[in-house]
Amino acid sequence: MADIARLAGVSPSTVSRALSGSPLIPEATSQRIRELAKQLNYKVNVGAANLRRRDVNTVGLMVLGDPMKAMSDPFLLSILGAVADALDTHGMNLLLSRIKTEDPDHLSSLVDSGQVGGLIVIGQLTWHDRLNHLAATGLPLAVWGACLPDALYPVVGGDNLRGGYEATRHLIGQGCRRIAFFGDTHHPEVRLRHQGYAQALAEAGLELDPRLHQAFLFGDTRIREVIDGWLDQRASFDAVFATSDVTAISIMGALGERGVSVPSQVKVVGYDDIAISAHLHPSLSSVRQPTRDAGAALVELLMERMAGQPSRAIMLPTELIRRESSA
Repeated sequence: MADIARLAGVSPSTVSRALSGSPLIPEATSQRIRELAKQLNYKVNVGAANLRRRDVNTVGLMVLGDPMKAMSDPFLLSILGAVADALDTHGMNLLLSRIKTEDPDHLSSLVDSGQVGGLIVIGQLTWHDRLNHLAATGLPLAVWGACLPDALYPVVGGDNLRGGYEATRHLIGQGCRRIAFFGDTHHPEVRLRHQGYAQALAEAGLELDPRLHQAFLFGDTRIREVIDGWLDQRASFDAVFATSDVTAISIMGALGERGVSVPSQVKVVGYDDIAISAHLHPSLSSVRQPTRDAGAALVELLMERMAGQPSRAIMLPTELIRRESSA
């Protein structure tokens, strides 16, 4: 806006009034300002303007992937609750919305229309480049996902590489040598967990075996079908590191139905440490992610972007919780 004002020879407040359609600005001046704005690819951020006037006190929360499947994931539900609590302390509301993959402009349209002042996006999937593009346009957003070095958007995430490393090193310390990995490395968070897994194996002098890697996306309803198909291949393994607790729980169920005992024959470690993990039989060892801290951090970074501050990342520590499944 300051650049447009300088080029048009007017004040920034005149630019603001002209772009908002104020009748107080002469039509010739308004037209010149609109043309300059178009040349500079400048768009009025309606959400930010409303926020300055305190007309909008709502933040949009978007979940990448199928929202109905995601809302059944206990880990995502815990983050959603933490975000809602953090927003409440700021006197703001939460609008849960579905991402329309067929409409790439859906995210920005929510803000531009003034429905919300900013966005919190849960997950990255294959949207990293698109999220970077949105951030470059000035869209106020914060993302839960992997802390990638080239991210232009604010991001909050757990230390995925460390989490994968600690889980695998723990299993190796329990005497395991054939450790299966369940997770799709096309997902940035899973890719980092796999790097930690590979690092721990390499330090122990163990080679990666592609037969022990089963790709599986978060929230896929075919979870049991995928697990049974992999078990039917009869690969030799003595442990499983699953990149979500839901997957780990399903694996333990499938092993039990086949007469395979956990942990005496196969040890299992999951990821996220959802509440039910401690109440299973056997209880599930898992890498804990601090969801309460995650919600507060996401809101903090979003507020910074809405205030025009630079983008930054927050990496939260993970902790391996040892329970019966890997004893």
